[in-house]
Amino acid sequence: MPRMADALSAPLFERVAIIGMGLIGSSIARAAKHYGAASIVVAGDRDEAVCRRVRDLGFADVVTHSAVEAVAEADLVILCVPVGVMGDVAAEIGAYLKPGAIVSDVGSVKNAVVEALSPHLAEGVWLVPAHPVAGTEYSGPDAGFAVLFENRWCILTPCDRSSDDAVAAVTALWRAFGSNVETMTPTHHDLVLAITSHVPHLIAYNIVGTAAHLEAVTQSEVMKFSAGGFRDFTRIASSDPTMWRDVFLHNKEAVLEMLGRFNEDLAALAKMVRWGDGDGLFDLFTRTRAIRRGIIAQGQETQAPDFGRRGPTSDPAAKA
Repeated sequence: MPRMADALSAPLFERVAIIGMGLIGSSIARAAKHYGAASIVVAGDRDEAVCRRVRDLGFADVVTHSAVEAVAEADLVILCVPVGVMGDVAAEIGAYLKPGAIVSDVGSVKNAVVEALSPHLAEGVWLVPAHPVAGTEYSGPDAGFAVLFENRWCILTPCDRSSDDAVAAVTALWRAFGSNVETMTPTHHDLVLAITSHVPHLIAYNIVGTAAHLEAVTQSEVMKFSAGGFRDFTRIASSDPTMWRDVFLHNKEAVLEMLGRFNEDLAALAKMVRWGDGDGLFDLFTRTRAIRRGIIAQGQETQAPDFGRRGPTSDPAAKA
């Protein structure tokens, strides 16, 4: 059974600033309030329309379009912006971070984030990169919900700008949100995520694009007869294009390595189909089904028809 996090008896941080009010940023803000992880939650987003919406939704104590104002006196700053602009945001806020502050992020690439942020952080400001492996295909402040991270993994990738105390503090935050926390190096993270997330997204974008360009099959037919397989590819391929553009540009080495291995395996699969190797196909499908069952057994997915994705978002209370 998935474990459910309990509200904390005392806040972990006095003031937490979250820059970027997309799905993950707004969910962190909601979770920090829901579980009592911070006395003051500050929401920052350079889009004034987004700020107005956050104020209407009421899940932050302070809302501002200025990143500099957002990080003032913050004990923890979490950057929830595309990987490609991490360095720009760090350059903007670096001089305004208080001594002892911790800077973290939620990017799904880690080596590039460490390289982008480190030069802009003063001595005594700690960097603890993080990646919550959770999400949906939706974006924006309305998409977030407090229990998004329940029983999901959050990977921390400490670097030479981290301290033991800072890592412990960020670990405690994610565990308070109900996450399971794993620690690994930035390089290993990028390799693992290349095969578990980045390449699958690349394949999804590609297969949907292929369907869109078929001359012998109309797009209306593709949409009308999209049973489970193609439908689920379109779910992945509807993810935020800015975020995924930056992921592929900033994790190109690991993605290309995994894509090369995938192409080799795909060629072997094509050979099985061409030569009618039923035993080979059966063995491959049996092995892959076992992996699917293992994912379900670990509580990272369900066998429900909606694949477990509607549960949190269908409950209005989860939006609080």
